[in-house]
Amino acid sequence: MTPVLAFDIETVPDIEGLRRLHGLDRGISDSSVAQMAFQLRRQATGGDFLPLHLHRVIVISCAMRERDSFRVWSLGGANDTESELIQRFFDGIQKYTPQLVSWNGGGFDFPVLHYRGLIHGVKAPRYWDMGEGDHRDSRDFRWNNYISRYHTRHLDLMDLLALYQPRANAPLDEFAKLIGLPGKLGMEGAGVWDAFQAGRIAEIRNYCEVDAANTYLVFLRFQLMRGVLSDQQHAAECDLVRATLGKLHEPHWKEFLERWRP
Repeated sequence: MTPVLAFDIETVPDIEGLRRLHGLDRGISDSSVAQMAFQLRRQATGGDFLPLHLHRVIVISCAMRERDSFRVWSLGGANDTESELIQRFFDGIQKYTPQLVSWNGGGFDFPVLHYRGLIHGVKAPRYWDMGEGDHRDSRDFRWNNYISRYHTRHLDLMDLLALYQPRANAPLDEFAKLIGLPGKLGMEGAGVWDAFQAGRIAEIRNYCEVDAANTYLVFLRFQLMRGVLSDQQHAAECDLVRATLGKLHEPHWKEFLERWRP
């Protein structure tokens, strides 16, 4: 079977990039730089969500179904650089050529990874393959690649379920809860910057891993709806996830299982 990789990223403001763009002295605190950027953004758009190229990736979490196993983890270590995290992610795509699954990955995660990967000189030939090569594997990517919105090697579940209409988008947390999944645990996305400043990177990784697991389980429900999985197969896949998470000792997985309704 083709490996399935559901993923999610967490980001914070690119403080060094903001210093460079605005000519700011290093004596100005990171918090002050971020607040300046938020204020400028509020003046321009009414909100403080920064442009995607100014998001620094601090966590990439994955939920992967391969062969007879399921696992969920965050890439690298808590102190790895942004460049190392992004390169690890694309190295995984290079190795496995998985079915990628995201929730708003086309609108947020991948544009951020594109910009930040380009800044750091990350190499991702398999991901960027659009079928221009002569070998057979490359030719297959002409008709189904990771880049096209309407191809399925990367399945942005939110985008597809909304039929590519932004006004129809649904938040993962609410949709997951509507189908009996736990949804987000520990914090909200808006709290990541404060948690990062406080050094709570482990909590951010846990939070991101829960989002990856929710995304994978929504994907299983989608596969049931479209007839790829039977009722029995869907139940077996969910049982595998439950059994796997039940062997983990971190408190967030215990809470996840407690909140996951059958």
